[in-house]
Amino acid sequence: MSESNGPDKRKVRDSFERAAVGYDEVAVLQREVAARVIERLDLIRIAPTHILDLGAGTGWCTAALAARYPKARLTALDLAHGMVRLARRRFGPWARRFRGHRFVCGDAQRLPFADGAFDLVFSNLTLQWCGDLEATFGELRRVLRPGGLLLFTTLGPDTLYELRESWRAVDSRVHVNSFTDMHHVGDAMVRARLADPVVDVERITMTYGEIGRLMRDLKELGARNVNDGRPKGLTGPARVKALAAAYETFRRDGRLPATYEVVYGHAWAPATQRTAAPGGETRIPVSVLRRR
Repeated sequence: MSESNGPDKRKVRDSFERAAVGYDEVAVLQREVAARVIERLDLIRIAPTHILDLGAGTGWCTAALAARYPKARLTALDLAHGMVRLARRRFGPWARRFRGHRFVCGDAQRLPFADGAFDLVFSNLTLQWCGDLEATFGELRRVLRPGGLLLFTTLGPDTLYELRESWRAVDSRVHVNSFTDMHHVGDAMVRARLADPVVDVERITMTYGEIGRLMRDLKELGARNVNDGRPKGLTGPARVKALAAAYETFRRDGRLPATYEVVYGHAWAPATQRTAAPGGETRIPVSVLRRR
């Protein structure tokens, strides 16, 4: 996925809107990755009071973060209104009214929040749907308070490589979403002026008895092909049969693998807020100098 073009945002929204109702039934990978990245908070000493769950989906991570930080105010944001509605249902009226939790339909690249609104921005498997990563990271830095933490996961280019290679045996069209390399993710964080960026990667493999189940899961997750060059219309039975035959070359121990390259990252908002004055001069608040 190139940062300049990226996925079609309207198609991303519509796809997850349709997937919202049945999403939790098939979101096995998403919950597993979420659990792993939330565990990383054990190693970071923070006590956030305002948390943004970016790309909250049905609110599974929002609820987990609320349990971990019971005094914090949570804001769950997602591009799809259906997802936001389901996330809101995880919290009763008391939590929404007296703890101040909010549920917002919005775009990660144009956040409807004030500068420095959050101590922690958490995002699980969402940034792969944002075309301009540098601009997205810049927006996340904007809404973080000085010294605030960004913690996220996204998908790397080896995701579903078995499916991509099998389609290449059928035709030359783009059938599988492509995602940004870990090093480019890190570069985008640096260019967005986030402090101390760190990225690492692991591969998680799920297995299926037959390819039809994999394709149905991807559809029910909303992970449809939204990149340029995707084929138009329905896929005919002959090509589906050819795809299944090609995928069989990956079968091991009676199962078909589906590999996901998961990129983990974190960074901090700069501890000093520098503002550009007219003429290119940089101004640093006196309060920051006094603290130092």
